[in-house]
Amino acid sequence: MANASDWLAQFLPMLRWRARVNRDTLRADLGAGAVGAIVVLPQGIAFATLAGMPPEYGLYAAMVPAVIAALWGSSWHLVSGPTNAISLVVFATMTQLAEPGSAKYVGLVLMLTFLVGATQLLAGIARLGVLVNFISHTVVVGFTAGAALLIIASQLRNFFGVPIPAGTSFPETLYRFATHPGQIEPYTLLVGATTLAAGLAARRWLPRVPFMIAAMIAGGLVGFAINRWIAENSVKVLGALPAALPALTLPHFSLDTLRVLGGAAIAVSVLGLVEAVSIARSIGLKSGQRIDGNQEFIGQGLSNLVGSFFSAYPSSGSFNRSGANYEAGARTPLAAVTSAGFLVIIVFAIAPLAAFLPVASMAAILFLVAWGLFDFHHMRTILRASRGESTLLAVTLFATLTLHLEMAILFGILLSLLLYLNRTSRPALRSILPDASSPTRKFRERRAGDPECPQLQMLRVEGSLYFGAVNHVGEYLQQVEERRAAQKHLLVLSKSMNFVDVAGAELLAGEARRRRLRGGSLRFHGLRDAAAKMLFGPAFRDEFDAGANHVTKHEAIASIVKTLDHAVCAQCRARIFEECRALPGPASTTTPGPR
Repeated sequence: MANASDWLAQFLPMLRWRARVNRDTLRADLGAGAVGAIVVLPQGIAFATLAGMPPEYGLYAAMVPAVIAALWGSSWHLVSGPTNAISLVVFATMTQLAEPGSAKYVGLVLMLTFLVGATQLLAGIARLGVLVNFISHTVVVGFTAGAALLIIASQLRNFFGVPIPAGTSFPETLYRFATHPGQIEPYTLLVGATTLAAGLAARRWLPRVPFMIAAMIAGGLVGFAINRWIAENSVKVLGALPAALPALTLPHFSLDTLRVLGGAAIAVSVLGLVEAVSIARSIGLKSGQRIDGNQEFIGQGLSNLVGSFFSAYPSSGSFNRSGANYEAGARTPLAAVTSAGFLVIIVFAIAPLAAFLPVASMAAILFLVAWGLFDFHHMRTILRASRGESTLLAVTLFATLTLHLEMAILFGILLSLLLYLNRTSRPALRSILPDASSPTRKFRERRAGDPECPQLQMLRVEGSLYFGAVNHVGEYLQQVEERRAAQKHLLVLSKSMNFVDVAGAELLAGEARRRRLRGGSLRFHGLRDAAAKMLFGPAFRDEFDAGANHVTKHEAIASIVKTLDHAVCAQCRARIFEECRALPGPASTTTPGPR
């Protein structure tokens, strides 16, 4: 019965938390849902504007997708919907194919939502959630900083009223803005500046009031006053939102569309999954919940897949709304579900008021959003801690500003993987010997000038021995052989060697053969099960001596000492190992210690 329950929970993950639902949690979730609906209202409109979509589509993306992601994800507090980074990627990729806001543009974006959902769902089913761990945090910080600058650049035309075509590149946008100061519209600038100032003031002095709501009201009032009493229709407004539920839509399927949108779909899918899982895990640390990355992949995939049929453009987890959801006291995913319900009610109530909302106000709100994307704390830490990470941060930021955004995302992923491979391809190799000054003769790393056994080297490998690390380890072993040819025996301390692949096993097998031909041996201590299974399995067991894998260091050293050239031992004054005490020689002053 337990197995059947676990199997059913894979398809209906809400079964895992339904026991948490009671009267108290419902009350808390309803309160958090109301807060979430208020928070998402200005964000949804702003992000849809950023994405080049009609404003109402940002609210649609916070309805059905939010419900599906909450019920099929693993996080109790993650709230999905429109996000700034994904909106920017949608705008940057889709403006190359159609005019923003046009029927063709909307159709392509909805098809993109479907492809993103399908890609994310397949990744979850294939249990690829672990891949998110390989995307460097430095790359994410660099990309989000670059995205923030792109958001600011894209809204300069709306904030100042300067006629810059949509989709203009970052450098060209700055050039046009700097060279046409005379085209700034003063009334538009006044509305934008008022909105910006009101938002900053509310965030500082009225922390309990959603600063975006305060900014929208202030900008809307100033814009209304200018259009009504000072200069009629001089301030551009959004126009009334349709007071309606999301319309049922059918994405346009064609091979040509799939070909055109393929690259953008992969980029948005990866970005959305990184956002969602990262946010879910960060809040999970606070709430004490363990997040299932694969289940989050499935939840995000289903939310976009279903959302594409309900007028939703690509969505993901939102840090602002998820954080507000947690702080508001949400106890279960029902908070996100009720938030979508409250949003439907709010849309019917305030839709006509959007007719008075200035475009410059939306630009100012997006400026505030963009500023929040700069992770100054981690940027300072990266710049102080590592020159290599600082270079990676700068390269990612530059790529985000200069490449097509979907290519910048894929470029950042590639950089993350290269960084990971560079680190793991050079496992630490440490020459080890007993510490004569320690009463227990504890093993430590050999320092320059320390005496060592003329026939045996102990080598600790800290890292996995796989195809990427084979060259580094092979070069080290060759250098050891050239410098200390008399050390024919090698004991590999393997507790930190997590696994060995075929290439690594072939390297060690070759090393064992060479040492055997020279009258020496290759032995192991503390091999992990996975590594031992590879080295002493059917393919390679004949390459190593019988009993070459030892449980204790004493057992390994004692076994090797028996095979040493005792004539050499008789001349040795170092007596590195206590197992050498039984051998005849010029010195027998080794201090005995526990074995």
